[in-house]
Amino acid sequence: MTVALMWEARAVPGRGEELLAWARAQELAVPPLRRELFRAPQDRVLVITWWDAAYDAELPELPEPGAELVTRAVHRWRFESVS
Repeated sequence: MTVALMWEARAVPGRGEELLAWARAQELAVPPLRRELFRAPQDRVLVITWWDAAYDAELPELPEPGAELVTRAVHRWRFESVS
């Protein structure tokens, strides 16, 4: 089964590039099958990682960035592939 973990954060205004660089630099204990980074208006950053694992498997996730870099806690979602 393929599981996708989504991590989304909103940077302090004007610090979106810094948050993107921070997210890009984070190493996971185990590399995922695939990892993609996205950005959106309002200095939002999204990271999606894909894993060959059960839906409820223990998987490494990106940590919370420092409070000085984000406007709120990180949002996290987990999805399983259905195709």
